[in-house]
Amino acid sequence: MKGKGVVLGVTGSIAAYKAAELLRHLVKKGARVTCVLTKAAQYFVSHLTFQALSGRPVIRDLFEEWEWGTDVRIEHVSLAEEADLLLVAPATANIIGKFAAGIADDFLSTFFLSIRCPVLIAPAMDHRMLAHPCTQSNVARLKALGVQFVEPETGELASGQVGKGRLAEIGQIVRAAEKILGRGRELKGRTVLVSAGPTREFLDPVRFLSNPSSGKMGYAVAAAAQARGARVILVSGPTSLLPPFGVQVEGVGSAEEMRRAMLKHLSQADVVIKAAAVGDYRPSQLAPSKIKKERQRLSLELERTPDILQEIGEKKGRRILIGFAAEMEDLLENAKRKLWKKKLDLIVVNDIRQSEGGFGQEANQVKLIDREGKVEEFPLLPKAEVAEIVLDRAIQLMKGSRGRPGKGKRGKG
Repeated sequence: MKGKGVVLGVTGSIAAYKAAELLRHLVKKGARVTCVLTKAAQYFVSHLTFQALSGRPVIRDLFEEWEWGTDVRIEHVSLAEEADLLLVAPATANIIGKFAAGIADDFLSTFFLSIRCPVLIAPAMDHRMLAHPCTQSNVARLKALGVQFVEPETGELASGQVGKGRLAEIGQIVRAAEKILGRGRELKGRTVLVSAGPTREFLDPVRFLSNPSSGKMGYAVAAAAQARGARVILVSGPTSLLPPFGVQVEGVGSAEEMRRAMLKHLSQADVVIKAAAVGDYRPSQLAPSKIKKERQRLSLELERTPDILQEIGEKKGRRILIGFAAEMEDLLENAKRKLWKKKLDLIVVNDIRQSEGGFGQEANQVKLIDREGKVEEFPLLPKAEVAEIVLDRAIQLMKGSRGRPGKGKRGKG
């Protein structure tokens, strides 16, 4: 953390007093911490405590002007350029809702919209508020944008009841912040091309063949790569997800559209991560009008869609190419066959039969296989964490490729 710029947001929770201890740990580890207190937080804690512990002015108002040297700065813009991490602890349901909706009516919520650095949120609230569908929807929306969370704990709450909603232990929050800051900006100056989501193959103007992919895994990879400094191009099939901050998105529908988009951007890419669930078949003919249901039976003639991953493998040059495999049986054998056939550097395989991970879920349990056949197994993890693991391996592959013949920063093709 030494020398890193951390903005610590403190909101109106009874757990706000714990933020002073969190600040002390951050400063002790060498972080340069600027504290932002919401109006509600100031009912629970004094800004003087945070000013004394951080040795820096505490921001309490969007329209407050602070003198920094000889210049008066627009804080939510200037501070955004310096921040390596926004850490909000404790985070109330209110601030989580503002972030998710893009509401900017105080300094902290305005600052959230101004930054491009990683965001870490440690919620603290009553267990019923945490479990409310609105709160859960807001949390899911932020996770899809690449925001990371330190999950609250179960225990006695301010109301005297017992449930999930207590602020996570300070040590756990600090470790999560260290993990994010330790990743640095290793991909600065690099371009990462990511595919995500399903494809659709139309039978007629209103019906199509598709699959349950939500795009969450690919979007998590795109958000994580952007946070590490990469220029990210995300080719996305139809999804309800919001694009991650600062990511260039090209929306597509069919497998052929995704193929054209991926090949169009391939020459710019240093790393290609293909997380999309592309349909393998499409109707050989598109009905010109809606097929009427008066028919008792309907036969469809299907043909193969283009194998995008194999085509990229043939043209990858010196790029790092990572693919995903969703399997139901013979996971490792099928994944290894795909790895070698399509000239991948790494493949991420998951069992789509699992109930808590896979399509549409917030988590995934994966195995990673490299070109040498080495297998790494991981427990069920949030997709944001899986994305970080995949990028860690991509960076290792980029470093290792410098010393191998035929490898380098970027290939042609």
